[in-house]
Amino acid sequence: MRTVLNAEDKAGKFAWAVASKTLAYAAARVGDIADDVVNIDRAMRWGFNWQAGPFESWDLQGMTDTVERMKKDNIALPAWVTEMVTRGDDSFYRRAEGKTSYYDLGKKQYLEIAVPSREMTYASIKAKPNHIVKENLGASLVDLGDGVLGLEFHTKLNTLDADIVTMMMEAVDEAEKNYQALVISNDGENFSAGANLLLIYMEAQNKNWEALRQAILAFQTAAMRLRYSDIPVVTAPFGLTLGGGCETAMAGDAARAHLELYMGLVEAGAGVIPAGSGCKELLFRTLSLIPDGLDVDIEYYTRRVFETIALAKVSTSAEEARRLGFLRATDAVSLNRDHLLYDSKQLALGMARAGYQRPLPRKVRVSGRAGAASMKVGVWNLVQSKKASEHDGKIATQLAHILSGGDVAPGTWVTEQDILDLECEAFLSLCGEEKSQARMQSLLTTGKPLRN
Repeated sequence: MRTVLNAEDKAGKFAWAVASKTLAYAAARVGDIADDVVNIDRAMRWGFNWQAGPFESWDLQGMTDTVERMKKDNIALPAWVTEMVTRGDDSFYRRAEGKTSYYDLGKKQYLEIAVPSREMTYASIKAKPNHIVKENLGASLVDLGDGVLGLEFHTKLNTLDADIVTMMMEAVDEAEKNYQALVISNDGENFSAGANLLLIYMEAQNKNWEALRQAILAFQTAAMRLRYSDIPVVTAPFGLTLGGGCETAMAGDAARAHLELYMGLVEAGAGVIPAGSGCKELLFRTLSLIPDGLDVDIEYYTRRVFETIALAKVSTSAEEARRLGFLRATDAVSLNRDHLLYDSKQLALGMARAGYQRPLPRKVRVSGRAGAASMKVGVWNLVQSKKASEHDGKIATQLAHILSGGDVAPGTWVTEQDILDLECEAFLSLCGEEKSQARMQSLLTTGKPLRN
């Protein structure tokens, strides 16, 4: 923000002209439309989707420097702002020991902002002494209180890397020893944009297949560890929850999602298939709904999963994520993002106090060779009619092989590990394709999918 507003080009001058007058206007309206800076900032964040309100933005720009620049530009400021600067107060907000105070115009002093009990953030908890249990460059384990451990991601866009996968395993170990439950979330704008595509692309370019295999196996192991731990694991997806982020969110025993949720398995756009248990989990969730002994068309249910993954469908809300199968019917939704961590913690505690027991390993009947053949015929028709490229067809064919359970007879019972093995094999195979690598490169360099 400072870089843009201090730029000497036309764009920088225009941005400063707009921002400075907006800040001055907001300051002049304190007392008219709200009694304090806090509620003006809240109105702009909650009502107009600003990432930071005017006074929060002012602090980010540097309050005293900004005021001096406004004076030079003859921008009128209310007396209370200049009085603050003269007195030596250099911000509208102050933060210390996990608490935030704001400048009160009437009392001319900083008052602590009363935070409702349902508003929890990792930042406020980590500011307290002895609440960080363990951390590395990618993630932290945080004591959320009441016997609940929190796993927080903090990479760019919360993309998953080796540090996060390692911390997943350590989170379960720590929670099983010293806590009642585990919650996975973070304070970012997005839960996770997926796996670190740059690392995958570089390994594929260098033909480091064993390194890729080990990375896949580590992620699969971590996902299964979350799924079959001795304590309840609650995930709290919000914002972008894509690819590996989606797989992580689906790995828990329960989810507490924010209503605004863009969740999906989008790996096909990068030329590969979900290999961190995404195919397995969506397939098992769908087929597990079929009661034992009921004679139904397994191909029909498998085809639904196939279309969701092959078309890289992404939800536009938590309720749509439920319809797509990324959330269970029993998973809960929070309307207020500020309440999400608290609500997830309470859900985890409720599961623990209800006598949580680790789930039993699952098996499902698959459509086998017949189901795979049916899906492959559909793919062939799309390729022949030019509605899909040949490489789209290759990816979809690999996906059909996985979801049908591999080279087995229709109705064969398979384990989760059977599908995980197929995921790993297909992922490595597709990473070796030049066109898959071209798709990865396109996403990394342009941010746009390449339909080659």
